Amino acid sequence: MSAPTGAPWQLYGWHGEGEHDHNPTVTSPVVDWSPADNPEAIAVSEIQWWQRAAELALLRMRDSDDHRISWFSSRQIDARQLILALRQLLGAVALVDGRLQELGLDQAQHALSEAKSEYEQALPGLTEVRNALMHFEAWALGTGRGPQKRRIAAGAPAREVASEFWGFAYEPHTETISLGPYTISVNAVTGAVARLVDSVCAAARTVDRRNAVDLGADVMKALTAGGISTDEGLSSLRLIVGSDNRLRLSLNSYGDADELDRHALANRVVGTLRTANFKVIWPETPNEADVAGPLARGVALLCERGPS
Repeated sequence: MSAPTGAPWQLYGWHGEGEHDHNPTVTSPVVDWSPADNPEAIAVSEIQWWQRAAELALLRMRDSDDHRISWFSSRQIDARQLILALRQLLGAVALVDGRLQELGLDQAQHALSEAKSEYEQALPGLTEVRNALMHFEAWALGTGRGPQKRRIAAGAPAREVASEFWGFAYEPHTETISLGPYTISVNAVTGAVARLVDSVCAAARTVDRRNAVDLGADVMKALTAGGISTDEGLSSLRLIVGSDNRLRLSLNSYGDADELDRHALANRVVGTLRTANFKVIWPETPNEADVAGPLARGVALLCERGPS
């Protein structure tokens, strides 16, 4: 995805527990970045974290109970954690879906919607079971939302409604999780999660490609405004969106043009793009200041938004 590289603690200047305790003013990010800039990247990151959380819960549920927590069953605890993790995956779906809608990527949005429906069908009642765990203070009284609210509206007494939607349990012998009228097969979890994660990643790649195409159009506008030709067939400049959905700029051979002309054009291109607030990066040495030199030699450079 197009989020900046590095772990969050690197981006925000974290150096270890307690190191900034003496300086409470260290609160501002060290880079000009926000997760709101690339929600599709956050969706991919979060869904992968929750996928691993679900996998860990499954592994622990299939182990013997951990007796370090006295008489409580660790497998029942892990079953609860599994439900929470499984429901969190849908948050990533909502995040990337919003971006697809914003960009008008209808086909990708439809595919993601179908993947979500398949996931929910494979794990029936997932949201309701999660809600019962998260909002036990309401569901224990029969005042929860969703199915409890509908039963109350139909005239059922709250006490009866509360008993209908209660009794969370993991049954190791049948590999099922149940609560009230809902039963989820634990054996269906791994496949359902994998398919949903693949769908979210595919949707995010679609967003990345659109972002790269839009970036290319803006780069061409900046070059044209700077008096540099980008006409197909006439210009030696090439802008290509690669298979990794990143925009690359290259300078093809002039044929009989001499090296001085190539360097002059490369310097103009780099200077124009920097003035227009685009980054020009040599992937092999990303901290290299002289990117015009490699461009003149035919090296493909990465283009991104933001100051160099």
